[in-house]
Amino acid sequence: MPLYEHVFISRQDLSNAQAEGLVEHFSTVLKDNGGDVLESEYWGVKTMAYKINKNRKGHYAMMRTDSPAAAVQEMERLMRLHEDVMRVMTIRVDAHQEGPSVQMQKRDDRGERRERRA
Repeated sequence: MPLYEHVFISRQDLSNAQAEGLVEHFSTVLKDNGGDVLESEYWGVKTMAYKINKNRKGHYAMMRTDSPAAAVQEMERLMRLHEDVMRVMTIRVDAHQEGPSVQMQKRDDRGERRERRA
C-alpha cells in the first residue's frame, strides 16, 4: 500500500487532550477503511504565518500512514467537514524517515547554522 504523511491544524481554543483526541479519531477512520497508522506526533500549539478563520495559532499534528487511497480520501473528507480542523495537507512519500520528524527534534540535533554577518 502507498505511504502517506498527513499534517493537520486544529483550532487554538481546543485543549491538548482534545487535539490529541482528533489524531486518535482520524486514526480509527483510517483503520476502519483498511489503513494502518505507523506513527503519529502531536507538535503542540504553534503560531501560523497568517490568520485562518480568525485564528493566529493552531494545534499541529502529523500522522505517518500506510493506507489505500480510498481510506485516505475518506479521512480527508471527514477532516474537511470537521469544525475543529482548519487545514489538512497530505503527501505521498516513497519511504518514511526513521526517528522523529524535524519539528520534534531538539535545536541542537538539527545541525549547525551558518554564521551571521555583522
